[in-house]
Amino acid sequence: MTTTFVDLDVRPVLRAGGEPFQEIMQTVAALAPGQGLRLFATFKPVPLFGVLGSKGFSYEARELENGDWEVLFRPTEAASTAESASTAPRADNSEWPDPVRHLDNRELDPPEPMVRILAATEAMKEGEVLSALLCREPVFLLPELAKRGHAWRGGFEDEGTYKILVRIGAAKKAVA
Repeated sequence: MTTTFVDLDVRPVLRAGGEPFQEIMQTVAALAPGQGLRLFATFKPVPLFGVLGSKGFSYEARELENGDWEVLFRPTEAASTAESASTAPRADNSEWPDPVRHLDNRELDPPEPMVRILAATEAMKEGEVLSALLCREPVFLLPELAKRGHAWRGGFEDEGTYKILVRIGAAKKAVA
């Protein structure tokens, strides 16, 4: 099967000191089945390999003559499996109680938001809900929450704020 690629050049954003992660993830989310992403960056984006790998993409990276990088992310056969695994903790459509704890992590640099959220979940009782605000989608946090048996719901709100609700221990019950 031939993969068609959507090109995304984040070099101008990076050179201006910006963070293109949200733009990359929005582009990936908009890909049609069978499409891949051709990413141009000023460095080899190693952390992105794991993030997109967990979403079902393989990668091929090559350094360009000027020191920039071109990375091809191709969907793998495991893409549908990875997507269903990443959404499994969110599958609980029952009524959630109001959050008992609220965190505003928008001003913190990674990995501090993840560390604070995981620490807060450790101090909470099963069934309680934590609400947290973040400045980006917490892609590294989501698999960790699932691993610990917590369910989550989240999405972008006004002006790029990501809000996540974490229900303590709810994923354990859904599996049992």
